[in-house]
Amino acid sequence: MRSVSNRDSHPFASFFQAGFECSSHRRRDGVRLDLIRATSHDKHVLRDYRQCKQLGFGTIRDGLRWHLIEKSPGKYDWSSWRPALEAAEAVGMQVIWDLFHYGSPDCVDQAAADFPQRFTDFAMVALELHEEISGRPAFVCPLNEINFLSWAIDDEYFPRVGPDEQGWFKRQLIRTAIMAARAIKQRWPATTIVWAEPLIHIAPHDRRRQTVRAAQANLRGMYEAYDWIMGLAEPEFGGDPSLIDLVGLNYYPHNQWYFQGPTIPMGHHEYRPLADMLVEMSERYRKPVFLSETGAEGSGKPSWLHYVCNEVRDAMSRGADIRGVCWYPITAYPGWDNSRHAETGLLSSVVADGSRHVDQRLLAEFEAQRELFAASQNGSGDRRRLRSV
Repeated sequence: MRSVSNRDSHPFASFFQAGFECSSHRRRDGVRLDLIRATSHDKHVLRDYRQCKQLGFGTIRDGLRWHLIEKSPGKYDWSSWRPALEAAEAVGMQVIWDLFHYGSPDCVDQAAADFPQRFTDFAMVALELHEEISGRPAFVCPLNEINFLSWAIDDEYFPRVGPDEQGWFKRQLIRTAIMAARAIKQRWPATTIVWAEPLIHIAPHDRRRQTVRAAQANLRGMYEAYDWIMGLAEPEFGGDPSLIDLVGLNYYPHNQWYFQGPTIPMGHHEYRPLADMLVEMSERYRKPVFLSETGAEGSGKPSWLHYVCNEVRDAMSRGADIRGVCWYPITAYPGWDNSRHAETGLLSSVVADGSRHVDQRLLAEFEAQRELFAASQNGSGDRRRLRSV
């Protein structure tokens, strides 16, 4: 499989990345989430970045909280983001910034005709501040999980916006994504634009033709955001391959399920190997790929990292151009729906002295995987790709 990318140029400072949960949407009951605040990352951002650096992460994924920045139309208060920008510079940390991680300000109507322009205006002013503080080209994820967010609105997992029309909101988000990405690239051509979309598999729960076709139709939704942004389908949106530098894929233990049925467990004959899925996406989009989110909970964390990394190496050996793996979230966090304590990260919640404990079993697996990736690359003669694993 030939890739159009330069396999010797690596966009990230480290192959393994750490992600900070930054969702800030409103739940169905109207409660506004703010996971950066809930995990105390806002108060401990400098310490968090330093700890990640000490643990071997040169790149992290973090986010802006638009709802705190633009509380009234066109007026921006950067006090919630500037400390993170300055902390990244102080530590020498490369950050992939999520500009819109589900949540928008109450003064912004996501269903309005001017929403694409409102978001683009916000994104441009944000990158001006980034340029002022950093002086280096930005790494941004303009909109997180377009496919998931549109599903959440359609199925009213999030509060409904816009008309009661299946698929309408995804088109609104695609118009927004393309307008913002195009404006960013025109103003700052060196910006690296990544996206993050769920990587899923849906199997039919029986072999009736109707069920098989329904499962296949449901699965096609996984490709739509990337296909439309790149102009591979729905050309009226004006998509173009230049608007995507890296294809981010979010993959968790629950990302495979039966159509209208339960999760497919790993090891089941219907469970699709992650390596096969990564190769497919690499071939489909002809772009560098990275796992923009992956992770597990509790005692399953080390074994999940072990599985994912084996599959990534398998996919790379088959020609997939994979540039990184982001553990998400890197800290424990309160669950969206009920605020339950979720031990998903390498790092704990903040304890009394302001520090975060490290999960030593997961850390040992990270260190083992760093060595395995380095050894596999040395063996292939391509030492530069994972120089900073």
